[in-house]
Amino acid sequence: MNLFDLTGKTAVIIGGNSTLGGTMAVGLGGHGADVAVVGRNAEKSEEVAQRVREAGGNAKVFSADATSADDLKQLLADVLAWTGRVDVLMNCPGKNSATPFFDIQMEEYDSIMEVNLKSVVLACQIFGKHMVDKGEGGSIINISSVSSEIPLSRVFTYSASKAAVNNVTRFLAREFAPARVRVNAIVPGFFPAEQNRKILSPDRIDSIMRHTPMNRFGEAEELQGAAVYLASDKASSFVTGSLVYVDGGYCAMTI
Repeated sequence: MNLFDLTGKTAVIIGGNSTLGGTMAVGLGGHGADVAVVGRNAEKSEEVAQRVREAGGNAKVFSADATSADDLKQLLADVLAWTGRVDVLMNCPGKNSATPFFDIQMEEYDSIMEVNLKSVVLACQIFGKHMVDKGEGGSIINISSVSSEIPLSRVFTYSASKAAVNNVTRFLAREFAPARVRVNAIVPGFFPAEQNRKILSPDRIDSIMRHTPMNRFGEAEELQGAAVYLASDKASSFVTGSLVYVDGGYCAMTI
């Protein structure tokens, strides 16, 4: 028995054209899943879809605003028209800002909360209800951050939004368990990506390295194992409400 075989499963990756989301999409596709790559930049999404195909998987690009209920409802309908099923939902849209706390305007605060938190809630409502009503189980994987539990300086709103994602993950794990729909979160440490490069000054990088026992950044491919594990009903059938840390030991440190 192959614990990590996702053949016949359909995985919807919202934010699938991002650096980390795209790499995890490739991991799922490489293990047999049909992958719906969801993003608003069609060119970036198609690049990810092509990488999935090169890994041996099947992929299709879909466009949706992750903060729009109407877009997500249409996305669900379009994916069902494509493969007839949804087995895995991965929520990985992300927005960050280094605005000092006293300078944060509510427009910026609301924008980050919309992308990082509201999108997760909406997707879990729309896709989660489909999974629950279908009665065939499923896996929802939310992408959190190490700053969700140990708030990181300079990124107040981002940290608060990811803390809420952890809470939502555990709440829904309990709510969806009777329908065999598992809800977990991956908690990445520091993986240089487009959204966080602007806050990675040399001093900050030095501080991160001193706080990371493995003394390096993560590589995007190092998230694939956790993604495939949580997507697989065989490998993680009794795993729900878990926060899976992929952080080089960052959260194991205190001082």
